[in-house]
Amino acid sequence: MHTQIDVFEKPIERIKKACDLMGLGADFERRLPDLETHLEGLVADGEIDEERLTVSGLTFLKQG
Repeated sequence: MHTQIDVFEKPIERIKKACDLMGLGADFERRLPDLETHLEGLVADGEIDEERLTVSGLTFLKQG
């Protein structure tokens, strides 16, 4: 039996919900590939906390 754990699933869902609430849903969809790359880099550096990934992702989108 093989189980895949996707550490990005919850942070991306939370970020999408926050963007939708702020009226930035279109911006989220447009920048999703860059956001995923940003989050992958954080995980590669050892970050696995979903809340920190969410905050970092929101900050990344806000700065862009």
